[in-house]
Amino acid sequence: MHRRVAHALPTRLAAAAALACTCLASWSLDLSQAYQAALEQDATIRAARAAAEARRERLPQARAQLLPNISASVTRTKNDLDRTSPTPTGQSVTSEERYFSGSQALTLRQPIFRKYQIADYGQGQAQVEDANATLEKDLQNVAVRVSGAYFEALLTQEQLALVLAQKTAYTTQLDAARKRLNAGAGTRTDIDEAQAALDMNTAQELEARQNVDFTRRQLQALVNQPIGSLAGLDPQKLELRPPEPDRVEDWALRAEQSSPEIRSLKAQAEAARQEVEKAKAGHFPTLDAIAQWSRNQNDSITTLNTRYTNRSIGLQLVVPIFSGGFASSVIRQAVADQERVEQSLEALRRDLGVRVHREFRGITEGLLRVRALEQAVRSAEQVAVSSRRSYEAGSRTLVDTLNAEQQRVAALRDLAQARYLYLMSRVRLLALAGGPKSQTIDEINAYLR
Repeated sequence: MHRRVAHALPTRLAAAAALACTCLASWSLDLSQAYQAALEQDATIRAARAAAEARRERLPQARAQLLPNISASVTRTKNDLDRTSPTPTGQSVTSEERYFSGSQALTLRQPIFRKYQIADYGQGQAQVEDANATLEKDLQNVAVRVSGAYFEALLTQEQLALVLAQKTAYTTQLDAARKRLNAGAGTRTDIDEAQAALDMNTAQELEARQNVDFTRRQLQALVNQPIGSLAGLDPQKLELRPPEPDRVEDWALRAEQSSPEIRSLKAQAEAARQEVEKAKAGHFPTLDAIAQWSRNQNDSITTLNTRYTNRSIGLQLVVPIFSGGFASSVIRQAVADQERVEQSLEALRRDLGVRVHREFRGITEGLLRVRALEQAVRSAEQVAVSSRRSYEAGSRTLVDTLNAEQQRVAALRDLAQARYLYLMSRVRLLALAGGPKSQTIDEINAYLR
């Protein structure tokens, strides 16, 4: 008896461990959890954070060029000198000198006026602002990408469920057609038509399953975790409401003021303007304050066994006179690049207005489309029921019943797609306007089961 228990215990432990591994292999999540996981695990946003950190170092590098620079130098040299000198009698005398020489110096240089470094510091500030805005834009895109992948996965799930429900209906109709034929009330044509519809449904099921697997893998690539079940959309919780404020002009103004894309390109325009100032610095003098302490020993053959200590402080002025036209060429290049960035900013403003208008209409017209499709679904379901009863009564053909069922499924599919498009328009509009990301995601997450 004890021996059987001893053998059974490892088996139960192994089974429990296998069950635990199965539970850990995949996990269920909702939209908020997927968004938080993507913020931590998505490789694209990790790369964006690293890029922003790297570009932020541009500012302390530019600041360092305006701060004092202290340097120290030490040299020690072994000298081996052979000297030949004439004597008054006309003969030459050769002598050898062996000695060590050395020097130590400590130099402090403080820039007083350097137009190039001043403009470079301003450019560094603009580039850091560009880095922060670019990261903000990437974070907004994470919300859009996760929502898109999540809703696409839900849509393919619903489409598969519709295909399976349709398969059940077609199977039932095929069985009914066979029974009617056996009873002498049906025709062989009814059976063939029901079988053809069922065969087409099988092909649609294969495609739907492939789409489910693909969209789940898309979402899995963002969250970097195996995915089990997804929280589905609850139509009873879904609130269909217009955007607030309800004027597209207000949204366009908000986007121009707060959009991270606009902020990024404005920062790039400022960086280009500072680049022009840096180019113009080629025509300006530089002024530095220099303080130095130095000590030399055996500096030359005439100062053997002599040590000098020198302390100096002064100003150094460098005035450019002619550089072969290089500075003028750099200025023209920088001005052209500034024009390019400014025109890109104007193009972005116009394109942003178009995108805001599209997503605004996606919300306002999307909710109307959802309501219209809800009514279409109710009508299609009533038609399907009526056609099935009429077929059973003999006043309708099986083709009419199959067409009504297909129309019902198409209406349900269009309704599901319209709901997700409406939600995506809300996410995209907030992203374009630079709105709060987590708040929008949590708000939509409340509509899930």
